[in-house]
Amino acid sequence: MDFTPTEAQAAARDLAAGVFADLATHERLRAAGTGSDQELWKALTGAGLVAAVGELGLLGLVLLLEEQGRTTAQVPYAASCAFGLLAVAAHGTEEQRERLLPGIGDGSVVVAGAFPAQRGVRPAARGGLTGTVPVVPWLRDATHVLVADAGRRLWLVPLGAGGGTGVEETELTAPWSAGRLTLHEAPAEPLGDAPGPGGPGGAYADVLAVARTAFAGLQAGVCAGSLARAVAHTNTREQFGRPLATRQAVQLRAADAHMDVEAIRVTAYEAAWRRDAGLPYATHALTAAWWASEAGQRVVHTGQHLHGGAGADVAHPVHRHFLWGRQLDAYLGSGSEVLQELGELIAHAD
Repeated sequence: MDFTPTEAQAAARDLAAGVFADLATHERLRAAGTGSDQELWKALTGAGLVAAVGELGLLGLVLLLEEQGRTTAQVPYAASCAFGLLAVAAHGTEEQRERLLPGIGDGSVVVAGAFPAQRGVRPAARGGLTGTVPVVPWLRDATHVLVADAGRRLWLVPLGAGGGTGVEETELTAPWSAGRLTLHEAPAEPLGDAPGPGGPGGAYADVLAVARTAFAGLQAGVCAGSLARAVAHTNTREQFGRPLATRQAVQLRAADAHMDVEAIRVTAYEAAWRRDAGLPYATHALTAAWWASEAGQRVVHTGQHLHGGAGADVAHPVHRHFLWGRQLDAYLGSGSEVLQELGELIAHAD
């Protein structure tokens, strides 16, 4: 294994870090409220940082999402790349790739994901899809949504074109522009293979694993940003004439958080690297998701705790990391749920 970024991946990561640092400021995030920052999204797509993911691979996307997570920038980066660009590139027909990938790359097409498989969504008797998805992150920004139906078949549904779809605003713990999706014989085109009699199709399994890996990378950045803020605070905040960082209890909490961040990062890197190398990675994606869920919530709690009373202020920047960390914990699935699925997958493989 070699997780060293290529020259192109490193250049893209550094460019993304600069864009996020310049535009995802505390003041702009407060002004955005619970919506997305369209100016930032245009800057990212204009710099080619969405289209480039097709060449940079999943590991490149994880590196870029780390930089987003450090600033909790409110753009549909992970969703549109995981459920859109990488999904269409891997499982779309030649016609679908030619039609959709340029728009996803330039940001005019934004794809949200109704994942995992939705029990209440099924193909309608007269065609299209019918059902309800209670929560879809970034749905309010999306032009399309990739839906995994009850049979684990993938469908790409255009929004606001020809009827059959309804979007109702829904707020989550983190400001992810989420919505409730209602489908009534909604026009939909299949993406990838249909599930076989023995289980889910390869397209569904791959897209789900890609999404888990991508959002684990996002969590690595969220946690790294939370810890960096805590370190800066405890090095400058004094108690009884000494910085808080000199206290052993503070050092131990921060050290534990650092190890958790590294565990999230390395497991996300490994899953992404294996996918890019064409190796089996389903168990590795679940491992990354488990660390991101279980360790992620520990880290953001630590970041808030080490800020003392300031951490309880909902207007403080560290509070955003707390909200994002808890939302990612819930989105990836609780640690026990993910661990159960991982155990079942390993047992079935044996």
